[in-house]
Amino acid sequence: MFVRNSVAAKISVNENERTDFKIALAGNPNVGKSTVFNALTGLKQHTGNWTGKTVECARGTSKIFDKYFSVTDLPGTYSMLSFSKEEEVAKDYLAGNEIDCVVIVIDSNVIERNLSFALQVLSLQTKAVLCLNLSDEAEKNGICIDKDELSLNLGIPVISTCATKKRGLKELKSLIYDVCTGKTKCFRVSRLYENVDVLNSDSHRENAEILSQHCKDICAKCVCNNKNIINERTKKLDKILTSKITGIPIMLLLFGFIFWITAVGANYPSEWLSIFFDFLKTNLYTLFSYLNVPQFFTGLIIDGIYTTLTWVVSVMLPPMAIFFPLFSIIEDSGYLPRIAFNLDKFFSNCGAQGKQSLTMAMGIGCNACGVTGCRIIESPQERLIAVLTNNFMPCNGRFPTLIAIIMMFFAGSTLAFVNSIKVALILVSVIVLCVIITLITSKLLSVTVAKSEPSSFVLELPPYRKPQIFKTIVRSLFDRTLFVLGRAVAVAAPAGAVIWLMANIKVGDSSILMHCTQFFDPFGHLLGLDGVIVMAFILGFPANETVIPIIIMSYMSAGTLVDYTSYDQLFSLLTANGWTTTTAVCMMIMCIMHFPCSTTCLTIKKETGSLKWTAVSMIIPTVIGIILCLLTANILSLF
Repeated sequence: MFVRNSVAAKISVNENERTDFKIALAGNPNVGKSTVFNALTGLKQHTGNWTGKTVECARGTSKIFDKYFSVTDLPGTYSMLSFSKEEEVAKDYLAGNEIDCVVIVIDSNVIERNLSFALQVLSLQTKAVLCLNLSDEAEKNGICIDKDELSLNLGIPVISTCATKKRGLKELKSLIYDVCTGKTKCFRVSRLYENVDVLNSDSHRENAEILSQHCKDICAKCVCNNKNIINERTKKLDKILTSKITGIPIMLLLFGFIFWITAVGANYPSEWLSIFFDFLKTNLYTLFSYLNVPQFFTGLIIDGIYTTLTWVVSVMLPPMAIFFPLFSIIEDSGYLPRIAFNLDKFFSNCGAQGKQSLTMAMGIGCNACGVTGCRIIESPQERLIAVLTNNFMPCNGRFPTLIAIIMMFFAGSTLAFVNSIKVALILVSVIVLCVIITLITSKLLSVTVAKSEPSSFVLELPPYRKPQIFKTIVRSLFDRTLFVLGRAVAVAAPAGAVIWLMANIKVGDSSILMHCTQFFDPFGHLLGLDGVIVMAFILGFPANETVIPIIIMSYMSAGTLVDYTSYDQLFSLLTANGWTTTTAVCMMIMCIMHFPCSTTCLTIKKETGSLKWTAVSMIIPTVIGIILCLLTANILSLF
């Protein structure tokens, strides 16, 4: 098991901050706990509509009346009777800290299951408030909860809320204030905890059975369900979206549609950004000339660093600005857990689990984000498998290269409707191939270096919800797009300097870059590529977006990264330098199957705390890519 930081580090308190009381928020994933946290503290923490989104502690301050409250948002967990990192963090914090009030947030629609968690919390902390969130959905589903009776059975005050609509939050604050100041008393219902000790790891099963019976008894007294007005929409949609026949085809069509929108929509803003940056570049040349900046520094700063940075921004920003919001809308709608449900059988047969499909979907946007998302997988071994294989999913940095090759060699160089459909279909086929390779690799890892017993897979299928489109787009742009772009820019700047120096420092009659490409040329031809392509992938380690520009620069023997104004011109340049259909296919394979970028490697090191596993994550896809290119080049050479 690997840990990112200690609990104390995550929830450290600023000593200069006034704090009268300490409160904690606890609850299952996907109950709106983070939304309640945001409402209490004013912080805009990212909230998601799929299981396990909150995986570490967050802290804020809330002023209620005349008092200041330190609010800690604990990880969303299903239970405190297991061994996942999230459960350990939440249990240790509740058991080891003097807390003035615990706000237990539960989903009113599945109160019986959520009450088991509430009873576990109350066995550790008796001063608490039970927050029945998502009460509006419960009302629509015909679920009636007697809050007064529930309060008597639990020994704590109970309140209904709808955090997304800010309903009941003022009353929740008042209850928190009253519990902390002693105006409202809480008491321990001893019969609920007979023979129950959540801190005893040897009696988890017995504890679970006892608590389950208590929950049934309480719900029989406090909850009634009008069967005549149960929401049928979710059931009807699930019959289609989770069907063995239609579930996966619909998933493929949906992602094909997203790729099509991304491929078509990103082309125009990328071109506009490129024109804008070229305009600035011309003016920078003028400014540097006016300031008499030496030619060496002009080349290093403008032709090296600036050109690389603007390439990364113009290529990465538009597709990310389209893909991430679309992905977030699907996430908020409640569909992503259905994808995990549909794929769980395939992953379980390979020693992994369905949650890995969620991290793979995140990896399509950015592999670093996908690696971080692997925290939602409870089993350390299965989490490690997901981390090591996440790079098999092509990220946004590799999509421009894939799209360019597909359009030039397989679909047509113009963005006509038919061609864009071809691009989307081929991209979906590439993703399917990546999934298959991921499954095979996961199976091999599960019986070798990451061997373990299969873990249980608890996945909540939330009701379908209408996404808050405007908030989703804004949140996605700031939390994902700009965040990922910032990290890419940070590594692209030094990469631009290194590339420019290698292209402009000569040893004999040729630059260092040309010497390197000639050195790798025999190995490249063996793989159906050439030395220029191999060197481009090596130099593209900081940012995958620079691979194509480096190839162009090398073929044109230019001392700076060179832009191309059309796919037709690029196609002519590539074919003039020996590219064939075999080269294009092998290039696509290597684009998918090679070592992660520097940002992803740093993330893997941070998540695993191990240089060994970081090295393994680089070796596995590279070796697979080399083997596939060898096989492909030799097979295609026969035809």
